[in-house]
Amino acid sequence: MDEARARDVLAAADVLPGTAADASLLALGENAVFAAGDLVVKVGRDAELLDRARRELEIAGWLAEAGVPAVRAAEPKALLVVGHPVTVWHRLADPVRPAEPRDLAELLRIVHALPAPPFALPPRELLGGVERWLRLAGEAIDPADAAYLRERRDGFAAAAAALTPRLTPGPIHGDALPRNVHVGPDGPVLVDLETFSSDLREHDLVVMALSRDRYGMPSEAYDSFTEAYGWDVREWEGCSVLRGARETASCAWVAQHAPTSPKALTEFERRVTSLREGDESVRWYPF
Repeated sequence: MDEARARDVLAAADVLPGTAADASLLALGENAVFAAGDLVVKVGRDAELLDRARRELEIAGWLAEAGVPAVRAAEPKALLVVGHPVTVWHRLADPVRPAEPRDLAELLRIVHALPAPPFALPPRELLGGVERWLRLAGEAIDPADAAYLRERRDGFAAAAAALTPRLTPGPIHGDALPRNVHVGPDGPVLVDLETFSSDLREHDLVVMALSRDRYGMPSEAYDSFTEAYGWDVREWEGCSVLRGARETASCAWVAQHAPTSPKALTEFERRVTSLREGDESVRWYPF
């Protein structure tokens, strides 16, 4: 879905106070995100994302009732407009500063204290996309590397299923990174609720441990995260399993871009080589 198609869907939805042509495009990925006035509209890539859009609205309503600082829906139902799910949200005030790891930790403490919602949340399918991403990579990557990642996926999936958690399982954000926190005049707010799941709380914490170890997060920033949350997941014996699973998924995710991006292929090869060699010191770069 390109911007022109997304704007056509936005116009057909007729949910903004002005015209679709005047709306600002904030992001273009699995969703095209537009803003106009006090509203933000998300246009999903295809009809397969309708159930996820509906669940995101349910999650937003549940978080609002629980008093959790999070983005709020402006319309309670998702629309299906010419084959695309459309949801409408209240626009957040402009950020007063970039989000920091400690802001994320404070929000995760609130989320991790919540009981299960009155509707079903899926498990965190961390490795669920690996096969699709490798299939999209096709012949752009070495078949031996694809086979290696499939073997890693199966091994870590079995190991993760056997873990004994330190924290009580329950609702998690699922993509716990500072980029999914918006710091407005009233403080930090959670955004991007699509990956909310019910699973090991440790999933949300391993993300930041991996950011420290692989993506160059300063140790001081990571320490501020663990201090604000109250626990360092690296003390848990299962940390290496969830970390390995996430590394496997992150490596396969980059692979899908290799057919059209030499930069992605280079990054994929860096990642898969470091996994093969067991070298946890190799720096990975966001793509």
